[in-house]
Amino acid sequence: MDIGSLSTFESLALWGTLISAVIGILYGLKLRAEILRKDPGTEKMQQVAGQIQEGAGAYLNRQFRTIVILVLVLFVALTITGWMAGSAEMAGWKLGLGRGLAFLLGCFCSGLTGFVGMTLAVRGNVRCANAARTSIVEALAIAFRSGAVAGMFTVAMGLVGATIIFMIFKAYATEVLLGFGFGGSLLALFMRVGGGIYTKAADVGADLVGKVEAGIPEDDPRNAAVIADNVGDNVGDCAGMAADIFESYEVTLVASMILALAHVSENPELARIWIIFPLIVRAIGVITSIIGTEIVRMRSEDEHPMSAITRGFVWSAILSAVGFAFVARFYAQDWRLFWATFAGLVLAVGIYKLTEYYTSAQYEPVQEIAEASQTGAATNLLAGFGVGLEGTVWALLVICACLFFSIQIFGGGHPIDILYGVSLVGLGMLTTTGVVISMDTYGPVADNAQGICEMAEVPEAMPVVEQLDAVGNTTKAATKGLAIASAVIAAIALFGSFLSKVAGASGFGPGGETVSLAALQDYSIPLDDPKVFIGLLIGGAMPFLFSSMTIRAVGRAAFFIINEVRRQFREIPGLMEGKALPESARVVDICTSSAIKELVAPGLLAVLSPIVVGAWFGWYGLGGFLAGIIVTGQLMAVMLCDAGGAWDNAKKVIEDGAYGGKGSDSHSAAVTGDTVGDPFKDTAGPALNPLIKVMNLVGLLVVPIIVRFENTVGMWMTGIVLAAIIAIALILSKGKGEAQVEVQARVGSDDEAA
Repeated sequence: MDIGSLSTFESLALWGTLISAVIGILYGLKLRAEILRKDPGTEKMQQVAGQIQEGAGAYLNRQFRTIVILVLVLFVALTITGWMAGSAEMAGWKLGLGRGLAFLLGCFCSGLTGFVGMTLAVRGNVRCANAARTSIVEALAIAFRSGAVAGMFTVAMGLVGATIIFMIFKAYATEVLLGFGFGGSLLALFMRVGGGIYTKAADVGADLVGKVEAGIPEDDPRNAAVIADNVGDNVGDCAGMAADIFESYEVTLVASMILALAHVSENPELARIWIIFPLIVRAIGVITSIIGTEIVRMRSEDEHPMSAITRGFVWSAILSAVGFAFVARFYAQDWRLFWATFAGLVLAVGIYKLTEYYTSAQYEPVQEIAEASQTGAATNLLAGFGVGLEGTVWALLVICACLFFSIQIFGGGHPIDILYGVSLVGLGMLTTTGVVISMDTYGPVADNAQGICEMAEVPEAMPVVEQLDAVGNTTKAATKGLAIASAVIAAIALFGSFLSKVAGASGFGPGGETVSLAALQDYSIPLDDPKVFIGLLIGGAMPFLFSSMTIRAVGRAAFFIINEVRRQFREIPGLMEGKALPESARVVDICTSSAIKELVAPGLLAVLSPIVVGAWFGWYGLGGFLAGIIVTGQLMAVMLCDAGGAWDNAKKVIEDGAYGGKGSDSHSAAVTGDTVGDPFKDTAGPALNPLIKVMNLVGLLVVPIIVRFENTVGMWMTGIVLAAIIAIALILSKGKGEAQVEVQARVGSDDEAA
């Protein structure tokens, strides 16, 4: 394949893209240094923050050690698939080694992005808490900029990797970038699942024993699960979200490049322009994210924090649109590219506002749930579930509207061109990634700041941190909505690349070489074929099975945490009176061991199930499987996130004094709803994002092999072996870890003694 020689402008643009990525990293390091220079507060505040830092660091280190073996195994597998994609122009061993190394690089970049974001968040929290003693303006600046460091690393690391890979491999970069994107997706899946289980198991345990049974405040230092809860906010929302958005950021780029290469036979110049345009769009996003971050400053102590955050987000989007117009007009000379990326910006704003409507305490859905709490937990749960179901429909319609707009722009062209437009929608939507990650990480920083102030007894800061925390609940919910929409767009764009791989493996080009537009006309996935329908049904079932696994994992871990916290209240003399300290490290250890154990089975399901379906039902069945996972994955994710966020803020409405306030029956019902919603919005829902993309990437990687060896004994046997591995992992996941067994044994002994 040959995309022609790069023009002077294109060469400069590529180097400019690299420079912009470096600028993003340097800006992130600058923010980090500024935040660490801030006063960390009193000795007691630093002590509490130190416990959170220690717990978060220990969890991530253990998680990385756990998944390293799987990463090495997949490195070998991806190297082999890359070798099979070789051609006369590019030796198979070069592509194979490039794809394998790119996979490791993607894992490293995704993990580093999450690690950097989390390590600063657990230091920014205490500095935010201390600043809140005197100024909400300064407290907001510290919290938001703590998140901006993760945002800058997310956009910059992905851009550096993708640009360098393109410079080295040119037209074959898409084959290598598949490994890069898969590495980011795999790490994101593990960080989302593990972090989500950790944070919500601790949260459920802390709420049920502390608020409901003991009647003490949310972050009371007497509660042994409080430190684990604050640790969980960081490993789940900071590390998990950063890795999640990183993978969407890469996957949309990979998909757009693969689709652009379909033009390489008929029009190599067009293919080259359509490949380089997304890289320039990414570079624009780095610069506008920096500007948007700088704009997030409260103009006075009386301004609402959400106004400052929204202002930065909107200005980042506006400046990005101006940049898109300039590049589309003077480089690509194709206004369709501008309108498609602009549609992505509109989609980002639309999803943001829609999620805010369904999860913010200012609007009717949350107020309806709070009102329903007056008649008990059952009506609270019914109202919240109804809100989640309704929000799902409108989110889907907004996504469809933007996709339809893109279809109209590229109407009359080849379906691959239309799908390229869809990928540009995703690129445009994720242009403001730097600000989006800042908004999300801001939430746990503010939440931790409130916990630190309560545990360290800093009453003068409480009004400020409570306001910042309430805003954080809304920003976290809104960014989860953006993450879900980006996952859907990325998966649809990847799905469009699926047929290109099928055609290439069917004899219209060597290995993974992208085929011509004419050849692609002969390939489609007929819904009336039984294999397609079987794949569609199985794929549609995957989000339900995956959500069941993650929610039940939270329930299993929370069971042991609740019993451990109860034991400490019962056995530690003077704990309830505040004369003794709880054994917080014990709960942190239970959370860590539970989360690490529980993430293995969902990970194997995500990686192996597409291969099983393809081995048994061929590429038709695999295509149906990927379509099914996209549709039900999006619906399930939005429902879980909207319902969980609405339950959370309905509880806060009551805690602010509505319907009897704290300690009332309404409050007890709202706490129950919030407890049910916790694994919905912070574990199962967000984890579906990387699941959708991991399964689509696995399908894209293995479909050439499936096409070549379809209906062979080897394929059937492979499917049987991998299905057995999944079944064994599912069975073992329901067992008990060592820490859990010890807690259960202790509880049993206590019951016998009683």
